[in-house]
Amino acid sequence: MILGIIIGYYAELAPLLLLIVMVVLLPILFWASKKQSRSGFPYVESLTATITIILGAFVVGMSTYKGMPDYYGQLDVQQPMVWHLKVGETLKPNAYSHRYVAKVISADKRRASGKLLLSLTPDSLSKPLEVDHELVVYAPLEGIRSTLNPYQFDYQSYLQKQGIHHQIRNNYPSILKTEKKSTTLFGHASRFREHVISKLKERDFGKDEMAVIQALLLGKRDDISQDTYNNYKNAGAVHILAVSGLHVGIILFLLELLLIPLERLPKGKTLKLVLVVLLLWAYAFVAGLSPSIVRAVTMFSFVAYALYLNRPTSSFNIIALSMLFILLIKPLFLFQVGFQMSYAAVFAIVWIYPKLQRFWFPENFLVRKTWQLLSVSVAAQLGVLPISLFYFHQFPALFFISNLLIIPFLGLILGVGILVIALALLEPLPPFLVDGFNGVIHIMNAIVGWVAQQEGFIIKDIPFDSVQLLLGYAIIFALVTFLSQPVKKTALLLFAGIVLFQSWSIWSQFQMQQKETLILAHRSSNSVILHQLGDSLSILTSNPTNMGNLANDYAVAERIRTVDTAILKNSYILGEKRLVVVDSMALFPLEKQPDYLLLTESPRFHLERLLDSIQPKTVLADGSNYPSLVAKWKATCSEKEIPFHYTGEKGFYVFKF
Repeated sequence: MILGIIIGYYAELAPLLLLIVMVVLLPILFWASKKQSRSGFPYVESLTATITIILGAFVVGMSTYKGMPDYYGQLDVQQPMVWHLKVGETLKPNAYSHRYVAKVISADKRRASGKLLLSLTPDSLSKPLEVDHELVVYAPLEGIRSTLNPYQFDYQSYLQKQGIHHQIRNNYPSILKTEKKSTTLFGHASRFREHVISKLKERDFGKDEMAVIQALLLGKRDDISQDTYNNYKNAGAVHILAVSGLHVGIILFLLELLLIPLERLPKGKTLKLVLVVLLLWAYAFVAGLSPSIVRAVTMFSFVAYALYLNRPTSSFNIIALSMLFILLIKPLFLFQVGFQMSYAAVFAIVWIYPKLQRFWFPENFLVRKTWQLLSVSVAAQLGVLPISLFYFHQFPALFFISNLLIIPFLGLILGVGILVIALALLEPLPPFLVDGFNGVIHIMNAIVGWVAQQEGFIIKDIPFDSVQLLLGYAIIFALVTFLSQPVKKTALLLFAGIVLFQSWSIWSQFQMQQKETLILAHRSSNSVILHQLGDSLSILTSNPTNMGNLANDYAVAERIRTVDTAILKNSYILGEKRLVVVDSMALFPLEKQPDYLLLTESPRFHLERLLDSIQPKTVLADGSNYPSLVAKWKATCSEKEIPFHYTGEKGFYVFKF
């Protein structure tokens, strides 16, 4: 299924064709199952695998809407249209825009399907939109801008892997909300969550504590300050701030414990399973039915079924079945980091935790419980370690301390938190419970803050590519297998994994040492040129204090060891080519026919006269210029038939030596 989703996403196969192929293969599979002998070629297994791969490609094609006959992308999206949209999800706002994921209902009164990103300029006189709100807006579609600098977060790719390929940018006064709107379960859940939050805000919770309560219990992180978020991230406890598998797993454990008396009744185990699943989904509804919560509750509904069966070999199969079920409904979840980390952690816990318990089972109760918590933390961390290094390039070495100090009490915190929500809705929420819960969250924030301050244990800026990701999982698999069965074959497997990992690292380092690159980067109100020579990086800039993460992201990805900074000059020789820089002083260069002319800091001069004078081969403009001036320069270069590159539109520029 996973292979089919990957093939279908990147190959963009027609869903109708895939459906026809599946329909043709199913009778052949039925015939093969009747005729296949016990020995010989496994026709049934091969056909089953083929059909499943095709099914994965089919569902991802349907999910991206591209194979649908009424997909909006088949229209002339460059022209303004009257769009009828329905808000499907509200995203975290920023200072410049409120953002929503909107489903397309129609375009110019023609039925259409697909998803768009809707960005609206904040307006103090207009209320933000809610899930299920329907609106009409007249606007052209815009492409979602790709990353403008090397190795930075690619928001375009991120949205494309959610089936979103275009956006509409407008303001609140320019949209028209429709009178009639159909409501969905997700809309009811979102409004109920906002109602719960409004009830909690009426109580005397601290600002930081309230923000953490919203995230911890309801999965809404909009109000968390950047300092608090960074503390949780550096302490290796950021997973606590997102309602995910950890929270739902703890709630499942509490429900299993509380409902044990039901097992004494006739059909009590079945009744218990039904109640547990219903209560899990009730919690998901209270938490707004966000994608991460729905995913976690779906997974642990299957885990609850595995506990009901109580068979030693069922855990892996049930978890895999839950993954199959989720990917059939939402195949694009496969590309989300949260989905990958959740299942990696759960599979690792199910596989590694029992082995650690068999390795050592202390008789002392306190030591045993501490060892169990450590075992769960180590197993989960091993499961997500390669993914974490690949995406975030850091490792919080004190994760086990924060987990030991918080996880044992997280069940109590979640239990009391759910009680607080229930009493807040029913009104008789006593002040002592508010003060007590507020104090507990304050202590948890303080513990996390203290752990995060131990900066010497936070290993940052770790280079880790996709090949190392795969080899990292191979080493973890070989290591656990070797520790479980320390024989020659497993030792050789572990040794081979380590040798391959080291060989790839040495090869990458060798390749980097042979590399020389010169890049004009994009940075608002600044000019930045990155010159890489082996493992050294020279930054040429007009303002060294306005760099952001640009240079650091590049240095981590390219395994840079030394970085130096210099002020940008007006002329450079690039091998046999010449780069001329014209800044705000607008001093005309003496060089004739330079290969590159770089315009920075919005120089005021007659570009046409300069082009006629020095006749550059290519004109460049970076983020330090006013967009209005850049537009004029672009038109002038077009008239002169001179290539023009603006980093704010086309992204970074790589100079050719």
